[in-house]
Amino acid sequence: MAHEDAAPAADPVPRRPARAAAEVLRSAFTESRPAVLRLLAWTLLSALPALVSGKAMALAVDRGFLEHRPGQATCWLAVFATAALIGAWATRQTYPQLAHVVEPMRDRLVRRLVSGLLHRAVAARGRPDASAATAVAQLTRQVEAVRDATAGQLLIVSHFALTAVAVLGGTAMLAPAATPLIAVPLLLALTGFAATTPVTMRRQREAFAADEDLARLCADTLTALRDIVTCGARRPTEQDLLAAVAAGVRANRALAVTAAVRRLLVALGAHLPLLLVVLAAPALVRRGLTPGEVMGVLAYLTGTLEPALRLLVQGVGSSWLRLAVAAERLAAASQPPPTSVDAYGPRTGVDGADIMDGEHGVDGNRGHRPVDGSVRLRGVSYSYGAAADPVFDALDLTLHDGEHLAVVGPSGVGKSTLADVLAGDVPPDRGNVVLGGAAAGPLTARELARVRVLLPQDAYVFAGELQENLRWLCPRAPERDVMSAVRALGAGPLVERLGGLEAMVDPAALSAGERQIIALVRAHLSPARLVILDEATRHLDAQAELHVEEAFRTRRGTVVTITHRPGAARRADRVLFLDGDRALVGTHSELLATAPGYRALVGGHGGDLDSTD
Repeated sequence: MAHEDAAPAADPVPRRPARAAAEVLRSAFTESRPAVLRLLAWTLLSALPALVSGKAMALAVDRGFLEHRPGQATCWLAVFATAALIGAWATRQTYPQLAHVVEPMRDRLVRRLVSGLLHRAVAARGRPDASAATAVAQLTRQVEAVRDATAGQLLIVSHFALTAVAVLGGTAMLAPAATPLIAVPLLLALTGFAATTPVTMRRQREAFAADEDLARLCADTLTALRDIVTCGARRPTEQDLLAAVAAGVRANRALAVTAAVRRLLVALGAHLPLLLVVLAAPALVRRGLTPGEVMGVLAYLTGTLEPALRLLVQGVGSSWLRLAVAAERLAAASQPPPTSVDAYGPRTGVDGADIMDGEHGVDGNRGHRPVDGSVRLRGVSYSYGAAADPVFDALDLTLHDGEHLAVVGPSGVGKSTLADVLAGDVPPDRGNVVLGGAAAGPLTARELARVRVLLPQDAYVFAGELQENLRWLCPRAPERDVMSAVRALGAGPLVERLGGLEAMVDPAALSAGERQIIALVRAHLSPARLVILDEATRHLDAQAELHVEEAFRTRRGTVVTITHRPGAARRADRVLFLDGDRALVGTHSELLATAPGYRALVGGHGGDLDSTD
C-alpha cells in the first residue's frame, strides 16, 4: 500500500504552564457553559452548612445548654443537621455536572494529542520519534492528570471561595472582634501558598520530565535490544536505566518536600487562628461576647475553614500544578509538525545541492516531479543506530522505467529495510534516492503516492465495501478498470465468492492469501509507476505467484520484488543480492556464475530462499 508522508516537526514552542492551564480551563468553561452554570448553582447550595454552622452552634449553647433548655439546643442543632443534609445532597448533584464539563474536555485533549502524535509518526518516515516514545506516558498520565486536576480546580476552588466568604461573613456578624484573628493568618497562608507555587511548579515539571525520560529510554532500549546485546553494551545500558530511575526518585522526593511545606501553610491559615481565638477567649468574653458566640467561631474554624483550607492547599496546590505542567506538555505534543522541513532536510534541497543524472532519463533535480518508474540510488547507506554496522553501505543502483528487479538475500540482511528506503518511507543515513527523476526527500505524501506503491508482507484490508478496498489508491477508477485489474490478478473467483464489488468485506473472515490478492489488485490499479512487493506473494502458491508476476510485468512501470523464491529471481530482468557486507547486481545467470553466496542461497535450501527478513 502507499504510505502517506508528512514533514517531521521542529520542536514546537511550548506554552507557559500557567497559560496552558488557563487555556484548558477556558476551554472547559466555554465549551460546556450550561454544565458550568449548573455546577456553580449546586456548589453554592452545598456551602449552606458553612454559613449556618457557627450561628447554629452559638444559639444552641447560649439559648439551649446554658439556659438548661435541651429542647431548644436540640432544635438549633437540628437546623444545622438539616443544612448539612441539604449541603451533602447538593454536593452529590455537583458530580454529574462536573462530568459534563471535564469528560468532553478530556475527549478533546485525546483527539488533539493523538492527531499530533500521528502527524509526528508520519513525519518521522520510519525513524524513531521522541514524541512517539512518550505517547504512553502522555496519554495515560498527563491526559488523566489534566482531567482530574480540572475537576479538582472546579470543585475545590469554588467550594473554598464560598466557604471562606461564609466563615468570614458569619464571624463578622457573630463576633466582629474575632474576625481579624481569622482573616490575618488566613491571608498570610494564602500569600505563602502563592509565593511557593513557582518552586512547586518547577519540581512538578521535573517529576514529569523524569517520567518521560525513563519512558523514552525504556522504549529506545527495547528498540535497540539486539544491537545492545551484539555490541556488548548491556552494562552501560543498565547503568543508564538505573540512573533514569534514580533521577525520577530524586524528582519525586523533592516534590514531596514541597508538599510538606504546603501542610505547614494549613497550620498557619487554620490552626493558628484556632489557637489565637482560644487564647483570646477570656478577653473576648469580657468585651461582651457570649460563650456560645466563642463556640460558634471555633465551629467555623474547626468544622468548616480548616477542612476547606487543607483541601485548597493540598488539593489545588497539587492539582493546579499537575494541570499547568501537563497542559503545557500536551499543548506542545498536540501541535502538528510544520511542513517546511522533512526528515531528508529542507524542502529546498540537502545542503542546497541538486542531484543530476541525465542517463536514461533519471534526472534528480529537486525542482522536478516524478515522471516515470525509474529509480536511482547513489551512495545510499543505512544502519539501525549510530553504533550499529550498516545494513547496506554506499549502495549504487539504477533501475530504468519498466525494469523488473528481484531482491534476495539471507534472513535479517535488510531486504525489507531497502524496500522502505526505496519507497521514500525511511530516509537513508547517507546518499540520495531519486524516484521517477525527482529526489525522494522533498516529495510530499501526495507526490510519493503517485510515484510508488509499497506492499508489505502482511496485506492491509479494512472493513467496508470490496470496491472501496480496491480503489483505495485510485478512488476515481472506473469500474471497467477495476474489473480489468481483477482479471489480470486472477481475483475474479474471489470477487464472485464475496458477492461482487459492492459486497462488504470482513478482514477477519479472509485468509492471508485472499487479503494479499485484494492488496495486489489495489496496487495494480494504482497510478504509481513504481511497485515494490515486499514478500507480497508469500501466502500464494507458485501458480498464483506466477500469475501475479505476469500481471505486473505487463503493467506499465517498474517492479521491485523482495522474494525468497528462486523462480521469481530467475524470471526477473536483474537480481540484487544482499549479502551483509556487500550488494551485487546482475542477472540470475551472472550471479550464479560469479557470486558463490548467491549460488549457495539458491541451491542450498531445496530451491527455496529464506523467507524471513
